[in-house]
Amino acid sequence: MKVDKVKYISLDKFIDKSLYDKNNGYYMNKDPFGKNGDFITSPNISILFSEIIAIWCISFWENLGRPKKINIIEMGGGNGEMMHQIISVFQKFNEFFKSSKCFIFEKSEFLKKIQKKKINSFKVSWVNSLNHLKNGPNIFLANEFFDALPIKQFNKKKNIWFEKKIKILSKYDFELVDKPTNINKLEKKIGINLKKNQKIIEFSPLTYKYLNTISKKINTFGGGLLIIDYGYLEKEMKNSLQSVYKHKFNNILKNFNKADITYNISFDLLKKISKKLKLKVAGLTTQKKFLTNMGIVQRANILANNLKFSEKANIYYRLNRLIDNKSMGDLFKVMLITKKNNKFKIGFEN
Repeated sequence: MKVDKVKYISLDKFIDKSLYDKNNGYYMNKDPFGKNGDFITSPNISILFSEIIAIWCISFWENLGRPKKINIIEMGGGNGEMMHQIISVFQKFNEFFKSSKCFIFEKSEFLKKIQKKKINSFKVSWVNSLNHLKNGPNIFLANEFFDALPIKQFNKKKNIWFEKKIKILSKYDFELVDKPTNINKLEKKIGINLKKNQKIIEFSPLTYKYLNTISKKINTFGGGLLIIDYGYLEKEMKNSLQSVYKHKFNNILKNFNKADITYNISFDLLKKISKKLKLKVAGLTTQKKFLTNMGIVQRANILANNLKFSEKANIYYRLNRLIDNKSMGDLFKVMLITKKNNKFKIGFEN
Protein backbone atom coordinates (compact mmCIF):
# COMPACT_ATOMS: atom_id res chain seq x y z
CA MET A 1 0.00 0.00 0.00
CA LYS A 2 1.20 3.48 -0.83
CA VAL A 3 2.29 5.32 2.30
CA ASP A 4 1.55 9.04 2.25
CA LYS A 5 1.10 11.45 5.13
CA VAL A 6 -2.05 9.48 6.03
CA LYS A 7 -0.99 6.91 8.62
CA TYR A 8 -4.45 5.68 9.54
CA ILE A 9 -7.21 4.45 7.27
CA SER A 10 -10.60 2.92 8.06
CA LEU A 11 -10.98 -0.86 7.98
CA ASP A 12 -13.33 -0.77 4.97
CA LYS A 13 -10.83 1.28 2.94
CA PHE A 14 -8.08 -1.19 3.86
CA ILE A 15 -10.24 -4.14 2.73
CA ASP A 16 -11.21 -2.30 -0.46
CA LYS A 17 -7.53 -1.67 -1.27
CA SER A 18 -6.60 -5.27 -0.55
CA LEU A 19 -9.45 -6.85 -2.54
CA TYR A 20 -10.36 -4.34 -5.23
CA ASP A 21 -7.35 -2.14 -5.98
CA LYS A 22 -7.44 -1.71 -9.76
CA ASN A 23 -3.87 -2.91 -10.29
CA ASN A 24 -3.12 -5.24 -7.39
CA GLY A 25 -6.43 -6.20 -5.72
CA TYR A 26 -7.05 -9.83 -4.79
CA TYR A 27 -10.15 -10.09 -7.01
CA MET A 28 -8.67 -7.96 -9.79
CA ASN A 29 -5.75 -10.05 -11.01
CA LYS A 30 -6.40 -13.72 -10.16
CA ASP A 31 -9.08 -16.40 -10.13
CA PRO A 32 -9.70 -17.17 -6.44
CA PHE A 33 -12.31 -19.86 -7.12
CA GLY A 34 -11.87 -23.62 -7.25
CA LYS A 35 -9.16 -26.05 -6.10
CA ASN A 36 -6.34 -23.73 -7.15
CA GLY A 37 -7.90 -20.71 -5.47
CA ASP A 38 -8.78 -19.97 -1.86
CA PHE A 39 -12.39 -21.14 -1.79
CA ILE A 40 -15.01 -23.14 -3.69
CA THR A 41 -18.54 -21.75 -4.10
CA SER A 42 -21.78 -23.72 -4.45
CA PRO A 43 -22.05 -23.44 -8.28
CA ASN A 44 -18.60 -25.06 -8.52
CA ILE A 45 -19.52 -27.86 -6.13
CA SER A 46 -22.53 -29.13 -8.10
CA ILE A 47 -24.56 -28.10 -11.15
CA LEU A 48 -27.61 -29.00 -9.04
CA PHE A 49 -27.22 -25.70 -7.19
CA SER A 50 -27.43 -23.56 -10.34
CA GLU A 51 -30.26 -25.68 -11.74
CA ILE A 52 -32.31 -25.02 -8.60
CA ILE A 53 -31.62 -21.27 -8.81
CA ALA A 54 -32.73 -21.30 -12.46
CA ILE A 55 -36.00 -23.09 -11.64
CA TRP A 56 -36.60 -20.68 -8.77
CA CYS A 57 -36.16 -17.70 -11.18
CA ILE A 58 -38.70 -19.19 -13.59
CA SER A 59 -41.17 -19.77 -10.72
CA PHE A 60 -40.75 -16.14 -9.60
CA TRP A 61 -41.32 -14.96 -13.18
CA GLU A 62 -44.55 -16.96 -13.28
CA ASN A 63 -45.59 -15.36 -9.98
CA LEU A 64 -45.02 -11.93 -11.56
CA GLY A 65 -47.50 -12.81 -14.32
CA ARG A 66 -45.04 -14.02 -16.98
CA PRO A 67 -43.89 -10.54 -18.08
CA LYS A 68 -42.69 -10.24 -21.69
CA LYS A 69 -39.35 -8.88 -20.45
CA ILE A 70 -37.44 -9.72 -17.28
CA ASN A 71 -33.84 -9.06 -16.27
CA ILE A 72 -31.76 -11.66 -14.39
CA ILE A 73 -28.76 -10.00 -12.76
CA GLU A 74 -25.99 -11.98 -11.09
CA MET A 75 -24.18 -9.87 -8.52
CA GLY A 76 -20.53 -10.83 -8.94
CA GLY A 77 -20.17 -13.55 -11.54
CA GLY A 78 -17.33 -15.58 -10.00
CA ASN A 79 -15.80 -17.77 -12.68
CA GLY A 80 -19.02 -17.73 -14.75
CA GLU A 81 -20.18 -21.21 -13.74
CA MET A 82 -23.53 -20.23 -12.22
CA MET A 83 -24.64 -18.03 -15.12
CA HIS A 84 -23.51 -20.68 -17.60
CA GLN A 85 -25.61 -23.35 -15.90
CA ILE A 86 -28.73 -21.28 -15.25
CA ILE A 87 -28.92 -20.16 -18.89
CA SER A 88 -28.59 -23.83 -19.93
CA VAL A 89 -31.75 -24.46 -17.89
CA PHE A 90 -33.51 -21.32 -19.18
CA GLN A 91 -33.10 -22.60 -22.76
CA LYS A 92 -35.37 -25.54 -21.94
CA PHE A 93 -38.25 -23.16 -21.11
CA ASN A 94 -38.87 -21.37 -24.40
CA GLU A 95 -41.30 -18.65 -23.26
CA PHE A 96 -39.14 -17.68 -20.31
CA PHE A 97 -35.93 -17.82 -22.36
CA LYS A 98 -37.36 -15.42 -24.93
CA SER A 99 -38.53 -13.06 -22.16
CA SER A 100 -35.32 -13.04 -20.13
CA LYS A 101 -32.20 -10.93 -20.48
CA CYS A 102 -29.15 -11.89 -18.40
CA PHE A 103 -26.63 -9.52 -16.86
CA ILE A 104 -23.53 -9.89 -14.69
CA PHE A 105 -22.53 -7.06 -12.37
CA GLU A 106 -18.75 -7.42 -12.07
CA LYS A 107 -15.97 -5.07 -10.96
CA SER A 108 -13.00 -7.26 -11.87
CA GLU A 109 -11.86 -7.02 -15.50
CA PHE A 110 -9.78 -10.15 -14.90
CA LEU A 111 -12.82 -12.18 -13.79
CA LYS A 112 -14.90 -10.71 -16.64
CA LYS A 113 -12.50 -12.29 -19.12
CA ILE A 114 -12.89 -15.69 -17.41
CA GLN A 115 -16.68 -15.29 -17.35
CA LYS A 116 -16.87 -14.29 -21.02
CA LYS A 117 -14.78 -17.29 -22.02
CA LYS A 118 -17.07 -19.59 -20.01
CA ILE A 119 -20.31 -18.05 -21.27
CA ASN A 120 -19.26 -17.27 -24.84
CA SER A 121 -22.09 -19.31 -26.37
CA PHE A 122 -24.79 -17.35 -24.50
CA LYS A 123 -25.93 -13.75 -24.79
CA VAL A 124 -25.02 -11.99 -21.54
CA SER A 125 -24.42 -8.29 -20.86
CA TRP A 126 -21.87 -7.08 -18.32
CA VAL A 127 -22.60 -3.92 -16.32
CA ASN A 128 -20.32 -1.81 -14.13
CA SER A 129 -23.27 0.01 -12.54
CA LEU A 130 -26.73 -1.18 -11.54
CA ASN A 131 -28.03 2.16 -12.82
CA HIS A 132 -27.50 0.80 -16.35
CA LEU A 133 -30.62 -1.32 -15.78
CA LYS A 134 -33.27 0.98 -17.20
CA ASN A 135 -36.33 -1.25 -16.98
CA GLY A 136 -37.59 -4.42 -15.37
CA PRO A 137 -38.81 -6.38 -13.53
CA ASN A 138 -35.42 -7.47 -12.18
CA ILE A 139 -34.35 -10.60 -10.33
CA PHE A 140 -31.05 -9.95 -8.56
CA LEU A 141 -29.04 -13.06 -7.56
CA ALA A 142 -26.38 -12.53 -4.89
CA ASN A 143 -24.58 -15.78 -4.11
CA GLU A 144 -21.64 -15.05 -1.79
CA PHE A 145 -21.60 -11.44 -2.95
CA PHE A 146 -22.27 -9.30 0.12
CA ASP A 147 -19.81 -11.17 2.37
CA ALA A 148 -16.98 -10.01 0.06
CA LEU A 149 -17.76 -6.30 0.43
CA PRO A 150 -15.64 -4.08 2.70
CA ILE A 151 -16.96 -3.42 6.21
CA LYS A 152 -16.47 -0.97 9.01
CA GLN A 153 -16.17 -2.47 12.48
CA PHE A 154 -17.05 -0.75 15.74
CA ASN A 155 -16.84 -1.97 19.33
CA LYS A 156 -18.05 -0.58 22.64
CA LYS A 157 -15.77 -0.31 25.68
CA LYS A 158 -17.04 1.27 28.91
CA ASN A 159 -19.95 2.89 27.04
CA ILE A 160 -17.61 4.51 24.50
CA TRP A 161 -17.73 3.46 20.84
CA PHE A 162 -14.50 2.89 18.93
CA GLU A 163 -13.93 2.32 15.23
CA LYS A 164 -11.34 -0.17 14.00
CA LYS A 165 -8.66 1.62 12.01
CA ILE A 166 -5.53 0.41 10.27
CA LYS A 167 -2.25 2.03 11.19
CA ILE A 168 0.09 1.94 8.18
CA LEU A 169 3.62 1.22 9.39
CA SER A 170 5.10 0.52 5.94
CA LYS A 171 3.99 -0.72 2.51
CA TYR A 172 3.09 -4.21 3.76
CA ASP A 173 3.16 -3.76 7.55
CA PHE A 174 -0.04 -2.78 9.36
CA GLU A 175 -1.51 -2.61 12.84
CA LEU A 176 -5.14 -2.69 14.02
CA VAL A 177 -6.05 0.14 16.38
CA ASP A 178 -9.23 1.44 18.05
CA LYS A 179 -10.13 5.09 17.58
CA PRO A 180 -12.99 6.81 19.47
CA THR A 181 -15.87 7.65 17.14
CA ASN A 182 -19.27 9.33 17.09
CA ILE A 183 -21.40 6.52 15.75
CA ASN A 184 -24.51 8.72 15.89
CA LYS A 185 -23.35 10.41 12.67
CA LEU A 186 -23.45 7.12 10.77
CA GLU A 187 -26.82 6.20 12.27
CA LYS A 188 -28.27 9.56 11.28
CA LYS A 189 -26.91 9.20 7.74
CA ILE A 190 -28.53 5.79 7.12
CA GLY A 191 -31.56 6.24 9.37
CA ILE A 192 -31.01 3.02 11.33
CA ASN A 193 -30.26 2.50 15.01
CA LEU A 194 -27.18 0.27 14.74
CA LYS A 195 -25.95 0.35 18.32
CA LYS A 196 -29.11 -0.73 20.19
CA ASN A 197 -28.26 -3.79 22.34
CA GLN A 198 -24.91 -4.19 20.56
CA LYS A 199 -21.30 -4.45 21.74
CA ILE A 200 -19.86 -4.97 18.25
CA ILE A 201 -21.12 -3.57 14.95
CA GLU A 202 -20.09 -4.73 11.47
CA PHE A 203 -21.52 -2.44 8.81
CA SER A 204 -20.76 -2.27 5.11
CA PRO A 205 -21.40 1.16 3.54
CA LEU A 206 -21.12 -0.46 0.10
CA THR A 207 -23.77 -3.05 0.97
CA TYR A 208 -26.09 -0.23 2.01
CA LYS A 209 -25.33 1.64 -1.23
CA TYR A 210 -26.08 -1.40 -3.41
CA LEU A 211 -29.25 -2.26 -1.48
CA ASN A 212 -30.41 1.34 -1.82
CA THR A 213 -30.02 1.15 -5.62
CA ILE A 214 -31.62 -2.32 -5.80
CA SER A 215 -34.57 -1.15 -3.66
CA LYS A 216 -35.33 1.64 -6.13
CA LYS A 217 -35.25 -0.85 -9.03
CA ILE A 218 -37.53 -3.30 -7.24
CA ASN A 219 -39.99 -0.64 -6.02
CA THR A 220 -40.13 0.96 -9.49
CA PHE A 221 -40.09 -2.06 -11.81
CA GLY A 222 -40.91 -5.04 -9.57
CA GLY A 223 -38.92 -8.20 -8.96
CA GLY A 224 -36.74 -9.21 -6.06
CA LEU A 225 -33.32 -9.91 -4.59
CA LEU A 226 -32.24 -13.45 -3.64
CA ILE A 227 -29.31 -13.45 -1.21
CA ILE A 228 -27.40 -16.68 -0.52
CA ASP A 229 -24.54 -16.19 1.89
CA TYR A 230 -23.00 -17.43 5.08
CA GLY A 231 -24.16 -15.56 8.12
CA TYR A 232 -26.28 -15.67 11.27
CA LEU A 233 -29.83 -14.89 12.37
CA GLU A 234 -29.16 -13.71 15.92
CA LYS A 235 -29.92 -10.07 16.71
CA GLU A 236 -26.60 -9.53 18.51
CA MET A 237 -23.80 -8.81 16.04
CA LYS A 238 -20.49 -10.65 16.15
CA ASN A 239 -16.86 -10.06 15.36
CA SER A 240 -16.79 -12.26 12.27
CA LEU A 241 -14.02 -10.66 10.22
CA GLN A 242 -11.75 -13.32 8.73
CA SER A 243 -9.19 -13.92 6.01
CA VAL A 244 -8.29 -16.98 3.95
CA TYR A 245 -5.02 -17.57 2.14
CA LYS A 246 -4.41 -20.80 0.17
CA HIS A 247 -7.41 -22.52 1.84
CA LYS A 248 -6.12 -21.67 5.36
CA PHE A 249 -7.14 -19.00 7.86
CA ASN A 250 -4.94 -15.94 7.64
CA ASN A 251 -4.30 -12.84 9.77
CA ILE A 252 -6.20 -10.07 7.92
CA LEU A 253 -3.12 -7.83 8.10
CA LYS A 254 -0.93 -10.41 6.38
CA ASN A 255 -0.63 -11.29 2.67
CA PHE A 256 -2.02 -7.92 1.57
CA ASN A 257 -3.60 -8.17 -1.93
CA LYS A 258 -3.05 -11.95 -1.88
CA ALA A 259 -5.69 -13.18 0.58
CA ASP A 260 -9.48 -13.10 0.72
CA ILE A 261 -11.03 -10.96 3.47
CA THR A 262 -14.63 -11.65 4.38
CA TYR A 263 -17.18 -11.62 7.19
CA ASN A 264 -20.43 -13.30 8.25
CA ILE A 265 -23.61 -11.51 7.23
CA SER A 266 -25.94 -10.27 9.96
CA PHE A 267 -29.28 -11.14 8.39
CA ASP A 268 -31.05 -9.22 11.14
CA LEU A 269 -29.26 -6.07 9.97
CA LEU A 270 -30.28 -6.85 6.36
CA LYS A 271 -33.88 -7.00 7.63
CA LYS A 272 -33.55 -3.54 9.18
CA ILE A 273 -32.01 -2.10 6.02
CA SER A 274 -34.75 -3.64 3.87
CA LYS A 275 -37.45 -2.14 6.10
CA LYS A 276 -35.76 1.28 5.93
CA LEU A 277 -35.71 1.03 2.11
CA LYS A 278 -39.46 0.24 2.00
CA LEU A 279 -38.95 -3.40 1.02
CA LYS A 280 -39.94 -6.57 2.84
CA VAL A 281 -38.16 -9.80 3.65
CA ALA A 282 -40.46 -12.26 1.91
CA GLY A 283 -38.47 -15.31 3.02
CA LEU A 284 -35.52 -16.30 5.19
CA THR A 285 -34.28 -19.84 5.74
CA THR A 286 -31.17 -22.03 5.64
CA GLN A 287 -29.59 -23.19 2.40
CA LYS A 288 -30.53 -26.78 3.29
CA LYS A 289 -34.22 -25.96 3.69
CA PHE A 290 -34.31 -23.75 0.58
CA LEU A 291 -32.65 -26.32 -1.69
CA THR A 292 -34.65 -29.25 -0.33
CA ASN A 293 -37.90 -27.25 -0.59
CA MET A 294 -36.98 -26.64 -4.23
CA GLY A 295 -36.54 -30.38 -4.84
CA ILE A 296 -32.77 -30.75 -5.04
CA VAL A 297 -32.81 -34.26 -3.51
CA GLN A 298 -35.39 -35.49 -6.04
CA ARG A 299 -33.34 -33.94 -8.85
CA ALA A 300 -30.20 -35.73 -7.59
CA ASN A 301 -32.13 -39.03 -7.52
CA ILE A 302 -33.20 -38.53 -11.15
CA LEU A 303 -29.65 -37.75 -12.26
CA ALA A 304 -28.21 -40.70 -10.31
CA ASN A 305 -30.67 -43.22 -11.73
CA ASN A 306 -28.93 -45.91 -13.86
CA LEU A 307 -25.45 -44.45 -13.24
CA LYS A 308 -22.44 -46.47 -12.09
CA PHE A 309 -21.88 -46.56 -8.33
CA SER A 310 -18.87 -44.20 -8.48
CA GLU A 311 -20.87 -41.63 -10.49
CA LYS A 312 -23.83 -41.91 -8.09
CA ALA A 313 -21.48 -41.46 -5.13
CA ASN A 314 -20.04 -38.32 -6.70
CA ILE A 315 -23.50 -36.77 -7.15
CA TYR A 316 -24.54 -37.49 -3.55
CA TYR A 317 -21.17 -36.39 -2.15
CA ARG A 318 -21.59 -33.01 -3.85
CA LEU A 319 -25.24 -32.78 -2.79
CA ASN A 320 -24.20 -33.48 0.79
CA ARG A 321 -21.73 -30.60 0.75
CA LEU A 322 -24.56 -28.25 -0.23
CA ILE A 323 -27.21 -29.36 2.27
CA ASP A 324 -25.55 -31.14 5.20
CA ASN A 325 -25.75 -29.12 8.43
CA LYS A 326 -22.08 -29.83 9.13
CA SER A 327 -21.14 -28.37 5.76
CA MET A 328 -22.98 -25.51 3.99
CA GLY A 329 -26.56 -26.51 4.79
CA ASP A 330 -26.96 -24.56 8.02
CA LEU A 331 -24.05 -22.11 7.76
CA PHE A 332 -25.49 -20.55 4.59
CA LYS A 333 -28.76 -18.64 4.74
CA VAL A 334 -31.13 -17.68 1.92
CA MET A 335 -33.10 -14.43 2.01
CA LEU A 336 -35.65 -13.07 -0.47
CA ILE A 337 -36.32 -9.33 -0.52
CA THR A 338 -39.29 -8.02 -2.53
CA LYS A 339 -41.87 -5.25 -2.76
CA LYS A 340 -44.23 -5.13 0.19
CA ASN A 341 -47.19 -6.47 -1.79
CA ASN A 342 -45.41 -9.54 -3.21
CA LYS A 343 -46.54 -12.88 -1.73
CA PHE A 344 -44.14 -15.27 -3.50
CA LYS A 345 -42.99 -17.98 -1.08
CA ILE A 346 -41.57 -20.84 -3.19
CA GLY A 347 -38.44 -22.22 -1.55
CA PHE A 348 -39.29 -20.68 1.82
CA GLU A 349 -42.27 -22.77 2.91
CA ASN A 350 -41.99 -24.33 6.36
